[in-house]
Amino acid sequence: MSDHTSPDLADSELLHAAADGDLGAMRELYERHAPWLTARLIRRCNDREVVLDVVQDTFVAMWRDAARWRGEGDLAAWLWGIAFRRMVSRLRRRKDVVLVPDWSSAPATLPAAEDVVLLGVEYGDLGEALRRLSPEFRAVVQACVLDGLTTREASRLLGVRQNTLKTRLHRAKAQMRASLADLRLEELG
Repeated sequence: MSDHTSPDLADSELLHAAADGDLGAMRELYERHAPWLTARLIRRCNDREVVLDVVQDTFVAMWRDAARWRGEGDLAAWLWGIAFRRMVSRLRRRKDVVLVPDWSSAPATLPAAEDVVLLGVEYGDLGEALRRLSPEFRAVVQACVLDGLTTREASRLLGVRQNTLKTRLHRAKAQMRASLADLRLEELG
């Protein structure tokens, strides 16, 4: 075991070692983060093959971009961002995803609810309302609503007090409701 595979090393140290080509450091990062990443992705997509491909793609991307990571924020949050974007991209390419369902000619199988929600977040009014939020509010909605974290987990991930996180979430939801109402009015007018 090389000095870069010690369980006592921080993720940032391991990532820097991986950027320098240390496969042991990369293996340690994978062993630390692949299980929770897989579990969280499976809650969003019940196709295990897709999830495993996304996890693999995420770690390849992390290894390829390791030298660019500046150590700002939590590595787990960075990994989740990569994985979530790759999941959305992967689901977008699937042939069985119906963007606008035509119920008169409904296929024998419908897309998974996760697929529909992810596409709605990316392209629909909900996505537009989310994009209109400030970065702080968007991060809270991403962590608590889209990623399914508890307020305790999200506060740790985002580095804010739990009460601050709850306040931001409450305000973000209010702003999103207002944005959605504005978007509906824009469509009517």
